[in-house]
Amino acid sequence: MTGAMYAGISGLKAHMNKLNVIGNNIANVNTYGYKTARTTFRETIYTSMANGSDGTPLVGGTNPSQIGYGCNIGTIDLDMANGPAIPTGVNLDCMIEGDGFFLVGDKTGVNIENLESLQLSKVGNFNFDEDGYLVDGSGNIIYGFSTVAGTKDPAGTFTPGEPGSGYDPANPDTVTTGVSTHLVPIRLPMAASADDPDGKYKAGDPIYPGVDNGTGLNKDPAANLTTGKPISTNMDSIKIEKGGKIVATTENGTVVTVGYLALGKVENPAGLTHLDGPYYQALGGAGDLSITTPLSSVTGNLNNVAAGTAGAVRIVGSDNKILAGFLEGSGTDLATEFSEMITTQRGYQANTRIVTVTDTMLEELVNMKR
Repeated sequence: MTGAMYAGISGLKAHMNKLNVIGNNIANVNTYGYKTARTTFRETIYTSMANGSDGTPLVGGTNPSQIGYGCNIGTIDLDMANGPAIPTGVNLDCMIEGDGFFLVGDKTGVNIENLESLQLSKVGNFNFDEDGYLVDGSGNIIYGFSTVAGTKDPAGTFTPGEPGSGYDPANPDTVTTGVSTHLVPIRLPMAASADDPDGKYKAGDPIYPGVDNGTGLNKDPAANLTTGKPISTNMDSIKIEKGGKIVATTENGTVVTVGYLALGKVENPAGLTHLDGPYYQALGGAGDLSITTPLSSVTGNLNNVAAGTAGAVRIVGSDNKILAGFLEGSGTDLATEFSEMITTQRGYQANTRIVTVTDTMLEELVNMKR
């Protein structure tokens, strides 16, 4: 009889854990980017009262006789489907239409051999901080591809420049801007410290960084030309386009392409490990993390590596797009959660009856000797 009590206790634990998951889903009904979880049960161990046997020429076979000992939590699965688009009217709020995640890290950068160290998020409540970095609501740095200075050859091929090549007074007509495929923290370009005597730029205009192939973007471009501060922009004018392109207008009226948002994709989104808040990490079960951009706005290989180079990591094509002025709503469906809560409550109640009935039967057994 104690086996029935153990089964009932295991059922109580399993249903309590399922109710914890349901409670978390309902608590996050208004949490941006929340992915609802689903609990499944599995049967626990069995003991065999009798083994099965095959039939003989004289008698038929018999089936095994087994008694189970309750249930356990089988899986807690994430539903990674897109949530509803919630309009906010804020320029730098954005959501991903399709799969993929925003890439989140710190200011130190990332090695492409260790992309899994970046965190992933579905919540696009972005803003530029006082140092010009694009950050989310928790102050974490958003990663992407930056506009950099370089040169174009007569065929129009862009070559990212060396550090400090935002402006070359000796060769101004060959200096241009393009996109570096180094995956870096997105940051506004630096502001020019003074007017250029040749009239090429004015104080406060953007001086773009160059690229150091050893370290990625040069963090202090054209040090003798800049103030060391990011350009001043009209925050109301900053836009994020469908392809993830970030465009700003300076106080001097210059239109600046800051860079492009990068997205992360994994082979099994439901296998991501949930960290604190809206952040995930591509650990065991998620598969490899690949880098893409909305509407394939940036192509090529990471770190400006030429095509055909051994070990090159390609930026994957994508037809996802960015919806600016929206945030992704919670995936919680209250109707589903309330119905699951009712069935879970009844299941818990039924398991308490198993415990109490078993207790009553044990009491009767003890009372046989008076």
